[in-house]
Amino acid sequence: MKITFIIFLVLIISCAGSLSHPESSANSQTIDSIDNTIKERFKCPAGYQRDSIHPLSYAHFLQNFKLHSTNRNVHYYNGVIKPNPVHAAVLDIDVGNQDLQQCADAVMRLRAEYLFQQKRFDEITFRFLGDGKLHSLNAYRKGDTSYAKFRKYMNYVFAYANTRSLKDQLISQPLKKISIGNILIQSGIPYGHAITIMDLCRDTLGNTLALLAQSYMPAQEIHILKNFNDPAHSPWYNLNQKSIYTPEWTFDSSDLMTF
Repeated sequence: MKITFIIFLVLIISCAGSLSHPESSANSQTIDSIDNTIKERFKCPAGYQRDSIHPLSYAHFLQNFKLHSTNRNVHYYNGVIKPNPVHAAVLDIDVGNQDLQQCADAVMRLRAEYLFQQKRFDEITFRFLGDGKLHSLNAYRKGDTSYAKFRKYMNYVFAYANTRSLKDQLISQPLKKISIGNILIQSGIPYGHAITIMDLCRDTLGNTLALLAQSYMPAQEIHILKNFNDPAHSPWYNLNQKSIYTPEWTFDSSDLMTF
């Protein structure tokens, strides 16, 4: 009973609704519907281009993340379709069958999947809300190196970590140094939200456009967000501004952080 109550507290201050927008079409000039990775499907708008990145980097992992087909809806953990269609694409990664992988959890899941793929197991560790301590994969798995054990560890993390504990683990990142894999995160009371920067395009004037991915409450498939405030560039977001308006949350540029 005590553990259940703690989990409930962690979940309830993780993510919650704040904004809602009607359906809007994305700019077909920046989207190639036949390709199935982020880099292939979402072309940089005219005048912008991608940076050259190392093939073993976290940026490369995210930029080349596989996507579901273009007609995919976002599903909750229980199979129900999300009624608010804010997505431009859905990442091809499971959400689990429990209400656990919400906003900060999706950020941690993507980072951990990359580190697991790279066999950098010592770096897979996350701070818990209750005790404020880091809890590592290596300590949890006790020699079991299987992916199944890793997934159980991630559910363990999701139950005891949230936006507040994740933010305590991250470090601030100035906007001028923004990179793929950075996080926009707020840990307000009682609710917070966190999203991952999946890709970037830049122009010669120093302007930066970003693709943003989130999960939300209840737990749901990770998805690329449409930009309802700039349909001409959607799903790309201009981050060279103080306020960043996503469909279900508003961030400040000062909310940018990194692992």
